[in-house]
Amino acid sequence: MYSHVMEDWFSWTNKAAHAATATSPFHAPPLSPQAHGFLSGRLQANGKAIGYRLFVPVDRGDEPRALVVMLHGCGQNATDFALGTGMNELAEEAGFLVLYPEQSRFANWNACWNWFEAANQERGQGEPALVADLTRQIIDDYAVDRRRVAIAGLSAGAAMALIVGRSYPDIFSAIGCHSGVPHGSATSGIGAMTTMRHGGAVPACAGAPCPTSVPVIVFHGDDDATVHRSNGDDIVRQSIQSYLSARPSGCRNVMNVKETGQERGRDFTRSVHTGDSGTVVAEHWLVHGTGHAWSGGDQRAANTDANGPDASREMLRFFGEGHAL
Repeated sequence: MYSHVMEDWFSWTNKAAHAATATSPFHAPPLSPQAHGFLSGRLQANGKAIGYRLFVPVDRGDEPRALVVMLHGCGQNATDFALGTGMNELAEEAGFLVLYPEQSRFANWNACWNWFEAANQERGQGEPALVADLTRQIIDDYAVDRRRVAIAGLSAGAAMALIVGRSYPDIFSAIGCHSGVPHGSATSGIGAMTTMRHGGAVPACAGAPCPTSVPVIVFHGDDDATVHRSNGDDIVRQSIQSYLSARPSGCRNVMNVKETGQERGRDFTRSVHTGDSGTVVAEHWLVHGTGHAWSGGDQRAANTDANGPDASREMLRFFGEGHAL
């Protein structure tokens, strides 16, 4: 299973054209591009600044490398999130980069990404623009393969990853959401609490213009008392709606294949939604008995559950299958 995941990762391709958007942020690279390890850096753009950690594996030659952007949950930082997901160890094995933007405590007292504010839900502004600027800069600094860039997150980080990925399909070819909420499902703090507890509105087109459909893999525990499990269903439904809205008339079918299984003591239900051409639009893992925690994670970190399917490896497998529309 593991070797298969790594082979898929190396062969990850994207059918869509990726073009860099011209930006000129101030940026001090953490070290030389030849350095490796868990590096620190900071980017300032459009009057805002963002710190980050970047995992760079040992150099394997001149072949362009893939990049995964990971957005932590509330109360976390990059170091804790990296430990909990084990993504750095997977990156060392496969030779890809992992970028961990860090939310400022000045922007949110609990280091939450402010996904519920309308100013942070569209392309070209707020936190999505800052994460996108940082991602572009890392792509340039480290000669990343622009066809192989994905974004994922947990909780508030998952909500922001969905916003960023849908708003910047020219940068990201796939999205991973663990315990998150749909794009545009709340526009205030009170609305955020309602969405988290009960689910919320699911606009197919959140933001202007309507985001392009980007393949998404969703993980959610059915015992999640922080973000209700219905939000996972809603993310999938939103992705399908966006996909269908972009299809020509007569090509409006999405097929769903469902399976059940067990891994590390947790039962799960996995649903794969495919479009007309067989391209995967969304993949949904409902992990039974898991709460608000990264499935298959390292319990030395916050918000992890060592039991259940390994969300990190499954996300890499999904990213590696070339699900670009």
